[in-house]
Parts: sequence; C-alpha cells; structure tokens
Amino acid sequence: MTPREPLALRRPLTVPQVLRLAANAANGSTGLGLAVAAAARTELSRGPRGLIIAGGYRWRVPFAGAFTLGNVVLCRCPAVDLLSRPELLEHEEKHCSQYAWCLGVPFLPLYFLAAGWSQLRTGNPGTGNIFERHAGLAAGGYPVRDIASRPRRLRMLGMTGPHRREA
Repeated sequence: MTPREPLALRRPLTVPQVLRLAANAANGSTGLGLAVAAAARTELSRGPRGLIIAGGYRWRVPFAGAFTLGNVVLCRCPAVDLLSRPELLEHEEKHCSQYAWCLGVPFLPLYFLAAGWSQLRTGNPGTGNIFERHAGLAAGGYPVRDIASRPRRLRMLGMTGPHRREA
C-alpha cells in the first residue's frame, strides 16, 4: 500500500471515522474488500478518512466505476483519479458507514434488495435505492428525480392502492 499524500498533510481521524474503521474491521467487510482487491490484482493506496483505495479494478461485475466493500473503495480508474473526485469519494465513504450500520456483510443483500426494488419502481437501480439516496445520488452518478408515490410499473399491474371506478 502506498501513501498518496505526505504524512504531515494527513488529518487525524474523527471519533466516528475511528468507530467506522473498527466496526468494519470487526464485522469482516473490510477483510472481504481487501480479499476482493487482492484477487482482482488492484493497486492499494491509503485514502483520506481511513479509507483504502483499490485502483485498477477490472472485473466485469459490478458494472459501477467505483464500489465499496467495508472501508475499501474499489475503482476502475487509478486511485489518484478517484482522489481527485471528492464528491464521488464522499459518496463511497457514506457507503462505508452503511456497512458499519448494517453490521458488515448483511449490507450486501440489503443493498441488492433495495437496488431491485428501485429498478422495479424507477427503471434504475440507484434512483429509488435508499442506500444510494442517503449517499447522494448525483455524487454517485445516478439520475436524480422524485419518486412517484405509486410506482408506474406497479400501477400498470394494478398492484397499488384502492381502485376507484368512475361511473
């Protein structure tokens, strides 16, 4: 792992960042991220706020340009490119916190359920996904739009709300 900034410029971690780091280490999600990064032969770098950046991810799945496993942010671009995009890095950092709140690996099925529900409701896996909405849709590169109270596809199937027939 190579540092990307001089030690003198690194800021000490805040209490919430230390807690997130410890939680994701204890719950195994950061270990999973490091294992995937090693298997994918990425280059590891220290990122800000306790993050580990795994640059040069080339596997086909997932399709995203960047994704998070514990405190490890895997990206298709070199780490330096991700570090130059603070909005995306903050978006991925919020996912790191979501891993801690969901006790690690259980975050994955919860995320995929939310993505599937979002796809059904909005036609996009991120727009209606509660995890992506909390991390910031625009920062993550997702379309930002209001979600209808009754999903269009469900309305078409007659699966929402009471049905009224007008005479």
